[in-house]
Amino acid sequence: MFGGETLYELRCSLQLAEIEREGGFSPHVSPFTAVNDLGNLMGRAGFNMLTVDTDEIQVHYPGMFELMKDLQGMGESNCAWNRRCLLHRDSMLAAAAIYREMYGEEDGSVPATFQIYCMIGWKPHESQAKPAKRGSATMSFGELGKANEIVSKSKKDDT
Repeated sequence: MFGGETLYELRCSLQLAEIEREGGFSPHVSPFTAVNDLGNLMGRAGFNMLTVDTDEIQVHYPGMFELMKDLQGMGESNCAWNRRCLLHRDSMLAAAAIYREMYGEEDGSVPATFQIYCMIGWKPHESQAKPAKRGSATMSFGELGKANEIVSKSKKDDT
């Protein structure tokens, strides 16, 4: 799933443009979750041995409008009920200029950063192997270094 820092360039540009042009801003990109919230949710759902990996991918677009068209095609426009549905043309043009000025590359493209979370967790089940009782080991950690010697010695004794 997408993480909390996804599309920060676009969100910042839209917010700055709307504050300047309209005196306030409304979210135009769906909210994203934080990594610690994922761990908490999975823990509350009964998972243990949780792992959450984070990757960042940066995709370059010719401009902000091409990025927004791709987001719309992905179904990643804002789904919040309390948002303003209209983004004025003046604000969009200002946001595109801010985006290009703040984040634009030398070749004229603009980056879009996607933070991606991959999660895994386990739920206990009666079919899973149970850990051995504490103190039931037949060899100490200090003897593990000598394990190869012990195995090769026992093979020689068998022959």
